[in-house]
Amino acid sequence: MSRPERRVRIEAERGQASVELLGALPVLLVLGLFLFQALAVGYAAVLAGHAAEAGALSHAGGGDAEDAARDALPGWSRAGTRVAVDGGAVQVTLEPPSPIGALRERLEVSSRAVVREPR
Repeated sequence: MSRPERRVRIEAERGQASVELLGALPVLLVLGLFLFQALAVGYAAVLAGHAAEAGALSHAGGGDAEDAARDALPGWSRAGTRVAVDGGAVQVTLEPPSPIGALRERLEVSSRAVVREPR
């Protein structure tokens, strides 16, 4: 291959990496959003479990289970939290953080902790 032919081939491929990056960028963004959402749901499930346990332990000690469950949560998660107390069972339901509002309601996580009734 002569030098002029090589130069023409190199110039014809100029910008190819930019086009490939633009094609892959939406896929990378969706993948990143999915991973963020999966981590947020997992973290919310852990928080719900800890809050339910704190509420159940408070109830076993004669305290207010609902207040204890809410106090066990960080401030950002308290807005979408529901706490239900039924006898010695405490159920905490959280809406995980989500950049897409419609997903927030559909991805609720819930945890339940049960203790014996105080005597």
